[in-house]
Amino acid sequence: MQALWMLLGAAFFATMGVCVKFGSEHFNSAELVFYRGVVGIVFLAVIAKQKKVSLRTAYPGAHVWRSTIGVLSLSAWFYAIGKLPLATAMTLNYMSGVWVAAFLVGGSLINWKPEDNRSPWSQGPLALSVLAGFAGVVMMLRPTIEQNQIFAGLIGLMSGFAAAFSYMQVMVLGRLGEPETRTVFYFALGTLLAGAIGMGFAGVSEWHWEHAIWLLPVGVFASLGQLCMTRAYSKGATLVVANLQYSGIVFAALYSLLLFGDDIPLIGWMGMALIVLSGMAATLLRARAVPNAPAEEH
Repeated sequence: MQALWMLLGAAFFATMGVCVKFGSEHFNSAELVFYRGVVGIVFLAVIAKQKKVSLRTAYPGAHVWRSTIGVLSLSAWFYAIGKLPLATAMTLNYMSGVWVAAFLVGGSLINWKPEDNRSPWSQGPLALSVLAGFAGVVMMLRPTIEQNQIFAGLIGLMSGFAAAFSYMQVMVLGRLGEPETRTVFYFALGTLLAGAIGMGFAGVSEWHWEHAIWLLPVGVFASLGQLCMTRAYSKGATLVVANLQYSGIVFAALYSLLLFGDDIPLIGWMGMALIVLSGMAATLLRARAVPNAPAEEH
């Protein structure tokens, strides 16, 4: 049953991407981030009240840092969704799992000492999964170069990189005893503030209700996806649900083909598959180093 919660959450995130892509035709990224935060705050405040979870925190600095990195990732992701095929933008963001593995490998090598009993090559399989993930990125970015979309591709890659830092900060907050609802609420608050600031620089688009209809589901689907993912991780087998999150890429690929008619060449699909496989392998190998890790957020 918990596997179904993860599949449902992945579908919600992919559907959110569809709404972002349609909305990006009429609103800039700052506006999309802002309205995602507005809806998220209301949604999570209601959930917190129902669960009787206090929103007061003893670690405001940790939440500020997590929200800052998370907003950077979200803003970059929304920009990439607006400029790239949905499946490509989704896959580049899901590189966060591979980036976390890269951080673990790098930290292990930096902290290794000759007197340690553990060989520095013990992280070899994890390092190979990281290299495979980056090979997949090169394959995916090649079509974007040919279509003059390299800047958007690099922004999408940056969204995954920032998401990895955000994920690690979520781990820190979890160890501090912060409930998931509170953490996600402050992230939504951060998106609202950052979006408002961004709108001050990027401007505000002309408002039309037939276009604005895409703004509400962005926040709703994002919140529903996060709640489903949290439910899956809290009750299910961690490795199973962690790997099932990559089903979001499959949903995004279907949307790309059926709704947008995106033309992704074979090498792009091969790169996408390689990133998914490397991400799943990295998840399995990371579990040995970071047991009971919380859900990655989008």
